[in-house]
Amino acid sequence: MRARPRVSLVLVDPDNPYRYMEIRGEVVRITEEGADEHIDALAFRYTGQPRFERNSPDEVRVMYYIKPTRVVAH
Repeated sequence: MRARPRVSLVLVDPDNPYRYMEIRGEVVRITEEGADEHIDALAFRYTGQPRFERNSPDEVRVMYYIKPTRVVAH
């Protein structure tokens, strides 16, 4: 994504595969700052665990900020 910052995300409703959203855009920022706190917050929200269990002690978390340029929903 550093070399080619244009990205596309597709989100599909697990109950209805014909319902989806596609977001196209460009990565405008890549950072490690705050990424550990962010994954811990997501772990707490979805699992109730206060911290995300890392797979490896040398694991590095990265956050990608995307500026949307096109959104399609169906």
